[in-house]
Amino acid sequence: MTMNFTITLSDAENKALEWAAYDTLEWIQNAASNRARAATEEIAKIYVDYKMERNEAISATSKADMVLAAYSEGIIQSARTITDNQPTTTSEE
Repeated sequence: MTMNFTITLSDAENKALEWAAYDTLEWIQNAASNRARAATEEIAKIYVDYKMERNEAISATSKADMVLAAYSEGIIQSARTITDNQPTTTSEE
């Protein structure tokens, strides 16, 4: 499965990015892919450590499978889920 994303940049943002990058679409794709790669490495480590600490078999055979397994087994949650489920704090006056 692949995901397609659409972003909107102002004219100034687009011009700024054109100044910084030869190909803006390629730069955006590269930035997202590299962040996903780094997150995959982090999640794979979390998954392996979790399984090792519990003496559980590691059934996932690739890092991509480890990411999917970590979600489906409840080992990790998305940043959105974690943030949205944090208790709301109120300031005391």
